[in-house]
Amino acid sequence: MEFVTGDAERLLSWEGLLQAFETGHRQPKGELADLLLYRGPDTMLDRAAWITGVGALVKVATVVPGNAARGKPSIHGVVNLFDDVSGELTAVMDFALVTKWKTAGDSLYAASKLARKDARNFLLVGAGTVARSMVGAYRSLWPEARFTVWNRSPAAAEAMAAEMGLQAARDLESAVGAADVICTATMSHTPVIQGDWLRPGQHLDLIGAYNPQMREVDDMAMRRARVFVDARATTVHHIGELIDPIASGAITEADVLADFYDGDFRRLGDEITIAKNGGGAHLDLMTARYILDAWRAR
Repeated sequence: MEFVTGDAERLLSWEGLLQAFETGHRQPKGELADLLLYRGPDTMLDRAAWITGVGALVKVATVVPGNAARGKPSIHGVVNLFDDVSGELTAVMDFALVTKWKTAGDSLYAASKLARKDARNFLLVGAGTVARSMVGAYRSLWPEARFTVWNRSPAAAEAMAAEMGLQAARDLESAVGAADVICTATMSHTPVIQGDWLRPGQHLDLIGAYNPQMREVDDMAMRRARVFVDARATTVHHIGELIDPIASGAITEADVLADFYDGDFRRLGDEITIAKNGGGAHLDLMTARYILDAWRAR
């Protein structure tokens, strides 16, 4: 059994991870299960996956939004990787490392298929850890990308912009209108992006909402866009971003056109596209396997 630390990051590349996702999605669909426990605003999330030929994984995380006021990260957890054949514990892996690369890689994989190849203006909605990760991820495919960041707290957006050499936006509607790619990475329970603000040709990567109570875009955005998800099994009936517009009649389940296992996960023209990042445990497993292979080969 190995302990894989954050030092493994120097061994990784976004190109390598996307190839691991391509390979992983050619394997049979894995067995997946999620367990969510709640205590007021706090959440414990257990995600498990088993893919024959890849292995098995259990990822456990606690999400405590109040930790921000305590000066602590809001998310803590651990990743356990098991051998596919024997079931032995193969590795205990750095949670932040696996989560960073899986989460950003998930949306980068979607954008690689749906965003315009000539995209230049990228808007990050949210100024936390995930938004920071997306800068390097997007730049791996769009090296000339220009980034703007917006946050409910303007000071947080300005701090991130100064730290990373980006532009900070005060007016979200104007920033959305100017963007080719919009990435939402918030903890919002109500929509922050309005569908009336969108224009043809834009692509949206929705990351933040992860439970039935959370949303980042409104019904109009979902109605106007061609909608994709990373995995139907972990999004359609599990996340408010899809549960609510389906319940309201804004869209139907059939309007979710494809997930990563489907062959038609692609842009057709100048339409608006939305990809909902549900971050299922099968993606954690593919990511963890990629990281472990790189760690062993160092």
